[in-house]
Amino acid sequence: MQLTAFTDLGLRIVMRLAVLDDEQTATTGGLAQELNVPATHAAKVVTRLGHLGVVDARRGRSGGLRLADGARTVSVGFVARALEGDGEVVQCEGAHPCPLRGGCRLRGALARAREAFFAALDPVTIADVAAPPTRDLLLTIGTRPPG
Repeated sequence: MQLTAFTDLGLRIVMRLAVLDDEQTATTGGLAQELNVPATHAAKVVTRLGHLGVVDARRGRSGGLRLADGARTVSVGFVARALEGDGEVVQCEGAHPCPLRGGCRLRGALARAREAFFAALDPVTIADVAAPPTRDLLLTIGTRPPG
């Protein structure tokens, strides 16, 4: 299974925010630059993470982005599920519906596999994926040239 670019970026953003000290904040533009993605894409992801209660975004002079209180203990499985949405692994309907959709067992098997994928991420927390040695890399991405 492959995560969408949206989910991938969301996980990278929470990992980057997880290594900031309590008094530090980030900006959406800064994160976009550090993670080498368009600022508009990062803004959409940050907005969604804010709605999920994972990221605290404050506007103004003393504002910025940080992980919400308690977010370090949030399950990576929860974040991935929420960002991926409820879509199907395969598209059986639409403009060109699959002729097998009436009796196909693959769709159900793929749905179970998708849930097993997320279930494997449930015991893993944001703190877990931002721990050393990854932490050291996350701390350097803002200090080195992109690429």
